[in-house]
Amino acid sequence: MFRKDLRAITLSVLLFVLYPCAIALAQDLPISLDEAILIGLRDSRGILLKGEELKKAKAKIAESHADLFPALTLTGGWTYTKGYYSKDLSQTNSQINLKQYFYTGGRIFNTIKYNGYNFEVAKALLDKEKIETALSIKEAFYTLLLTQDFTELNKSLLDNGREHLNYTQEKQKFGEVSDSEVLRFKSSLSDLEEIYDSSVNQIISAKESLINLLYLDKEVNIIAVGNIAYEEAEVALDQGLLKALEERPEIKQYAAQINADRSAVEIAKSGGRPSIYASWDYYSRSHAVTTTVNTKNWSDYSVLGATFSWPVFDGWKTKAKVEQAVFDLKKTQLLREKAIKDIILELKEAYLGLKDAILKIKSAQSELKLYADNLRVVNEKCGKGELSLLDKSDAGIKYSVSEFNKNQAAYDYVVAKARFDKATGGF
Repeated sequence: MFRKDLRAITLSVLLFVLYPCAIALAQDLPISLDEAILIGLRDSRGILLKGEELKKAKAKIAESHADLFPALTLTGGWTYTKGYYSKDLSQTNSQINLKQYFYTGGRIFNTIKYNGYNFEVAKALLDKEKIETALSIKEAFYTLLLTQDFTELNKSLLDNGREHLNYTQEKQKFGEVSDSEVLRFKSSLSDLEEIYDSSVNQIISAKESLINLLYLDKEVNIIAVGNIAYEEAEVALDQGLLKALEERPEIKQYAAQINADRSAVEIAKSGGRPSIYASWDYYSRSHAVTTTVNTKNWSDYSVLGATFSWPVFDGWKTKAKVEQAVFDLKKTQLLREKAIKDIILELKEAYLGLKDAILKIKSAQSELKLYADNLRVVNEKCGKGELSLLDKSDAGIKYSVSEFNKNQAAYDYVVAKARFDKATGGF
């Protein structure tokens, strides 16, 4: 655990030091998956906004606790009356009020609970934002990696196509091939050039997507570094579902929201219940007449009392508030049921995608072995002079295509695995 923490700290320091330099120099910015996720989770505006909402929810808890303590109010004033009395008069008033609630019909207690549950809701929403951001970054990063490999493959195909065209044109000079054969290779080469240009545009699009997710400067030329590595792992749908129902932020969110809505119902009901509070008031007043010798008359006194208040009839205002709170509770319960169904569907789709990706990987691995062996045989024959360099290039192209197919299957797997992990509540 210590080594992982040390690695994360070192990575953060390197990003802090090197990233501004990369922007300043407008150079390439090689980035790994771990670095991309670290930057995304650090700079995502969605995560930062959810973090501020969490701080606000925490402050609301502190605000609701304030009603448990007595309230002390100090009021003071000075007035000067001129021309109204026979003598001009100045007067000073001050008052101290101390008030403490002992019973509010459950309003204070339930308000504290309500804000506490809302804090849990805000925390669940923050966790959800982090998981979804991490998943989006993973998908964008792996997409960029795959498009980079695809572009390299298309460049190899384009070079191979040019070799074939040159070879055919040389044979044409000796009358060994027809003009139509040359035109066919030229047409194929034109198609390969179009495919290559399209793959270059795909890289640009993938980079823009990842840069946008990481909130990087648009001038940075980001380059995904690494391989689409994977480790096959057996996953069980039933276990995944149980884990999802326990750890998905949406489940925690709606559980907390339901409790908050129940507290809101009690808060609404407190509007029709009695309240009891005690108060102590201290008054002080003095006045001075503007004569040669000022005279002051002080009047100090205090009042101590207890108040019992019960709103017997408020025009059914409290009743309407209670009904609204109950409707909100029912709405949240329905949303929770819908969220559970959506999670189950999402989990099943991710599970099927994972299984399908595993089958594709096995098929691609078998194909890769076949073309690897074919390349080995061609290299041996080429070394003996039995085959030409063009035959060797063709064999290499076939191997590269099969290798890309394996990488594409691996891409499907890692993306499906990431979606399955997200569906179960992890990232």
